[in-house]
Amino acid sequence: MCGDPVTVFSLTISLQGGRILRIVYPICCGVDVHKTFLVATLITTQGIVPSYKKKRFSTFNKSILAFKQWLIDNNCFDVCMESTGKYYVPIYNLLEDSIRVTVANPKWVAAVKGNKDDVKDSKWIGDLFRLGLVPGSYLAP
Repeated sequence: MCGDPVTVFSLTISLQGGRILRIVYPICCGVDVHKTFLVATLITTQGIVPSYKKKRFSTFNKSILAFKQWLIDNNCFDVCMESTGKYYVPIYNLLEDSIRVTVANPKWVAAVKGNKDDVKDSKWIGDLFRLGLVPGSYLAP
């Protein structure tokens, strides 16, 4: 994991009913990992409304490094991915030196039942993470 301290972005959103949401990561990425590919949704916040960029990468090292460069080019240093199976490990290993990676337990990022696909899953993971609603899993060194 990179040694840079986490900068907390303090934007508070008041919703109807008195609920308040705080945006913790103004620029972040949600990643849905599979055996042969990953789907990434980059989320950038300008004011309250987020904008989304979606991209699909292979899980070969060269493509994971291209994913890392895409993140860096977009000034994104906070990534959240589900820890389903062992497929996240090579991605984590290649990103951890310069990107802060949060590996989430699938029960904390489980999407609402209904029409699911990889793009919706990565967007959902990113949206939860952006608001600080995803606790990271413990990863042994």
